[in-house]
Amino acid sequence: MHKQKLLEHLLYLLRGGGAHVDFEAAVKGIPVNVRGKRPRGIPYSPWELIEHMRIAQWDILEFSRNRDHQSPKWPKEYWPEKPVPHSAAAWTKSLGAFRKDLESMCALVSDPATDLSAPIPWGDGQSILREALLIADHNSYHLGQLILVRRLLGAWK
Repeated sequence: MHKQKLLEHLLYLLRGGGAHVDFEAAVKGIPVNVRGKRPRGIPYSPWELIEHMRIAQWDILEFSRNRDHQSPKWPKEYWPEKPVPHSAAAWTKSLGAFRKDLESMCALVSDPATDLSAPIPWGDGQSILREALLIADHNSYHLGQLILVRRLLGAWK
């Protein structure tokens, strides 16, 4: 496959293209009173899912571009401490950081100097292609959960 076509497909997938809902659609209009609620029998709220996605995506991005990056401790530091955001500002900040880091990964993938298949020198066999696919897969998985949680809370169309 031509490199440009692979890049187009990868960016499409990272940004939520394909058979699943994208981040913007999944988070649009979540009512304030629902953000920290856990549906009966479900161990996470919309806030917990979004914040987990943000932390994991940030970790993968930083690993991909920073030799000195230290990952959070699994699993405790990959999830927020409480099901409810501290404030409306915390909610907004998390959404903004998620968007920024996603675009940073897209920029890394798009950089002509990036060899998508080369092993990351400080990794143990990972490549930028693998890390980008990991972000796309992880985000897709948790966006599906977010939609289910919203449905169970009566906050999805």
